[in-house]
Amino acid sequence: MKLYIGNKNYSSWSMRPWVLLTQAGIAFEEVMLRFDAFSPDSNFKAALRKLSPTGKVPVLVDGNLVVWDTLAIAEYLAEQFPEKVLWPRDRAARARARSLCAEMHSGFTGLRGHCPMNIEASLPAVGALVWRDQPAVRADLARLIAMWRQCLVEHGGPMLFGDFSVVDAFYAPVCMRLRSYALPLPADVSAYVARVCALPGVQAWVDGALAEQDFLDFEEPYRLSR
Repeated sequence: MKLYIGNKNYSSWSMRPWVLLTQAGIAFEEVMLRFDAFSPDSNFKAALRKLSPTGKVPVLVDGNLVVWDTLAIAEYLAEQFPEKVLWPRDRAARARARSLCAEMHSGFTGLRGHCPMNIEASLPAVGALVWRDQPAVRADLARLIAMWRQCLVEHGGPMLFGDFSVVDAFYAPVCMRLRSYALPLPADVSAYVARVCALPGVQAWVDGALAEQDFLDFEEPYRLSR
């Protein structure tokens, strides 16, 4: 299998299936398509047009099959590798985990819009301004805290549904944002973020992001110089 991704420092959508595959120990080949721009004539879009009708990463290619969108990729991997137990075994827990992934997929627009993923940066000053001025970010964080606390209490940790699963991979980029922007967290939620960041699959992604050294000004309107 090949997984096509964007820059590790910025591409939160790419991070989800990459961490899932790596943490689960599923072999794959990484193909990185650099974010040169997102215009139709960019090299990035030209390369993706050969793979996916959406023109977005990530894209999973398995033989002649092309799977795009993070949720579809996660479901495909769960079906192909049932022994990896990528979703919780319990039916009710599995349905809940899927609901949380879908919520991440379509929600938290305040946090995602005002705190873009930037793994190599330390942005507490930006985070403080966002926290002060953006009620949507405060609402998103309140929802995250309530959601994560409930899961950790019900399933006993260390991950949201006990063992690592798709849902932890889906929220790994959120953990990156919370860390980069130093948004305020209670101790129990902060401890979960630390556990996610310590996962070998997440650490491997972070190491790759730090090694890129590829500053893209169009990805960082809030920080146009190092």
